[in-house]
Amino acid sequence: MGILDSIVGWIAEQVMNILDLITGSVLGALGCDMSVFIRYFPAAETMYEIFVAIAIGFILLNLVWQLFKNYGAGIGLSAEDPGKLLLRSVLFILLAYYSDQIVALILTIAGTPYSWIVDASLPPIEFASFASVLTVIVGALASGSVSLIVLILTIIVAWNYIKLLFEAAERYIMVGVLIYTAPMAFATGASESTSNIFSAWGRMLGGQLFLLVMNAWCLRLFVSMVGGFIANPLSL
Repeated sequence: MGILDSIVGWIAEQVMNILDLITGSVLGALGCDMSVFIRYFPAAETMYEIFVAIAIGFILLNLVWQLFKNYGAGIGLSAEDPGKLLLRSVLFILLAYYSDQIVALILTIAGTPYSWIVDASLPPIEFASFASVLTVIVGALASGSVSLIVLILTIIVAWNYIKLLFEAAERYIMVGVLIYTAPMAFATGASESTSNIFSAWGRMLGGQLFLLVMNAWCLRLFVSMVGGFIANPLSL
């Protein structure tokens, strides 16, 4: 059993070393800064101007169509008020044209609490120490192959932590998609018939940014929990 325990203990240590590597490289990269998103998806920035042009064209096309419908109001066609329609169209053309600056401001606002959470000073920890501490505790409480029990517990902890990281990465990509398609969302706000799409986009962007901040908070809570466990394992 000595060789088996050594192999199982080595595997557990490597699993926690991988968590160390992932924590250092992923959590700091994911945030409200889209530089990492552009590094891996450069086409999003390239095609952004295309979305701006399409959005402005869509607003102008909708303006012409809604004005045309005013001529058919007598035969039952519903049409928007021309004055309000023209004002909304001009407003949302400006919003679509300057959408990059608008979303940059939104990201700056949302990125402030994210930076506070990520940069909060916590005691430095090494996940690799978690396995050795767990071995001591399990060895005092259980009989048989302690290393095997520790490996199972370590994998369970590592798997749940990696799932949190994957969820944060998925959230980050979703925010990037919403940011770089923002001109199309602004285009839908120019008409009352499509304004609900713009409202849904706004709620989705706000919700994703909030959840991104909450993901960072949960990951930092997990790290602090592991640090406290390693520092005082027998106090639980």
